[in-house]
Formats: sequence, structure tokens, C-alpha cells
Amino acid sequence: MQTVSGTGANHIIAVFLARHMRPARVFIPSPTWVNHHSIWAQTNVSRVEYPYFTPKTMSLELDGMLSTLDDQAEPNDVLILQACAHNPTGVDLSRAQWAQVADVVKRKKLFVIFDSAYQGFATGDPENDAWAIRYFTEQLMLDHEPNSPGLCVAQSFSKNFGLYGERVGALHLVVPQHLSPQGALSEWKLLARAEYSNPPCFGARIVESILTDNVLRAQWQRDLLTMNLRIKAMRSALRSNLEEHDPPSDWSHIDSQIGMFSYTGLDVAMVTRLRTEFHIYLLPSGRASICGLNEGNVRYVADAIIQVTHQVTNVG
Repeated sequence: MQTVSGTGANHIIAVFLARHMRPARVFIPSPTWVNHHSIWAQTNVSRVEYPYFTPKTMSLELDGMLSTLDDQAEPNDVLILQACAHNPTGVDLSRAQWAQVADVVKRKKLFVIFDSAYQGFATGDPENDAWAIRYFTEQLMLDHEPNSPGLCVAQSFSKNFGLYGERVGALHLVVPQHLSPQGALSEWKLLARAEYSNPPCFGARIVESILTDNVLRAQWQRDLLTMNLRIKAMRSALRSNLEEHDPPSDWSHIDSQIGMFSYTGLDVAMVTRLRTEFHIYLLPSGRASICGLNEGNVRYVADAIIQVTHQVTNVG
């Protein structure tokens, strides 16, 4: 494990794999965190998008994901997965669906990168939110999988520890049983030295102090659950306000998505009207940060969304 920010971890992984494993392609979910593309664009590895989300049904595109990997992936190709609370869609895989993906990964002998930026924000329990990573590790490292290329985890503590701007995270590597991680660790240290020399210590020491103290760790876990419940409450409030003012419409996807973000289904024109007329700010894709809602503004936001989706010019 190397102490590094989440973004830095993703960059080190990309450079390391491009140099030493030389994958023909990296499979990146569509849509995903924009930096996945920016980071891999700096390598000579071909980027392939796999379907992750279907706007028509506001749900996971599992069939398209699996068929793309089946049809195009080759041994040692890289597959990027988000561990939980998917950014930007808020749509995660179930455990049964994760198992289907793991089966393809094992059969095709793919190298998996888990991007874990929101552990604890999906279910409120960091142990539950790490399930997919642990499952893949167990599956790929079994004795009868000696040719597995391994996996990496790029982990960020910015959100779940409230340490924005401190660049705190970790880079984990799981290697096949017949290999030592020491060679990779030495190379990572050289890459980190060239990239940023040394990461800031202050935030990392805060995380270490909390995770190694039973009392502080228990308090942190309670705080994560509190934040998770607050996000769920805001999702429910937004949905109920939307459906109260627009009974024929189905806004259930707001409630079924998880984590900080929601793919609202609003288009660019609607997002533009929200910004210019109501001073409500979303990404052009329609992604909204649910954490920006509170009891004092959720009704106003819902009213404004109804206005722009029905092309009405005045908030009631």
C-alpha cells in the first residue's frame, strides 16, 4: 500500500500498467468520473468505453457491459470499476451482478482497477461498501487462478473523512500468489517521487489517528451513517416533492440511486434554465449533488425542476 491521493493513485496505476503490463486497451465505464479518461489519455493504451448506464430506464446497463467485455477484451487488458456510490450516476451493481462481472474478468484474465472514492456513502457502512473489492480479491487470488494478473485499488479519503483539499488516499496492489509485490512497490515509489515527491502528511495522520483508535473509529462510522441517512432523506424529500407537483411522472430513480450524486434525467436545456432562471447548478449531463439539498431548499429545487421540465416560466 502506498499513501497517495485518489487522483494520484489512479495516475500512478495508469503509468505503471502502461509501462510494465502493456495492455492493449483499458475499458472505462460510460459515463464515469471525467479524470479516468484524462489520466489514461496520457498513456499509449487505447481507451474503450463500455456501457454502464441506460438513460431511457435510468438503470444499470449490465448486458451491454458484459457483452462489450466478452466481445472486445483480451488477457491483460485493464478494466476500471467504481467500488460503490457510482459517480456520476448513483447506480451500483448488486452482489449478484458483481459476481457476473467477476466471472468475465476471470475468464478473460483482465486486470481490474477499483476506484473507491465514496466508501461508506453507499450503505452507511464502510464494510458493506468494500464488499465488491474483497469479493474480486478472493475470486482472483484463488489457487486455481494462478494466471490472474491481479488488481489495484485507488482509494480516496477526501469525502468519507471530510478532508477535501488534503489529498489523502491510498493505493493498494493485490498480486498473484507466485509474485512478490516488492518490485511494484519500488517502481511506485519512483513514479511518486517524479510526480509529486511526497504527499502532504497532515491529512494522512488524521486518518491514521482515527482508524487506529477504537473510540474515534466508532465515532467516524456513526458519522458516516448519519451522512448516509441524511442523503437518503434528501432523496426521498426531493422525489416526494416532485411527484406531489407532477403526479403523472415517475421520479423513483431519484430514490433508488445511492451516494452523493444523482443522474436526474434533465437535459442540457433544462439544466441551463435551472442555472439562469433559478440559480440551481447541475452539470450539463444532469448530474446533481444531493448533498447540496436541505430541508430549507428541497421544495424550491423541486418546484424549479417541475418548471423547466414543463416549460413554465415562473416558479409558483
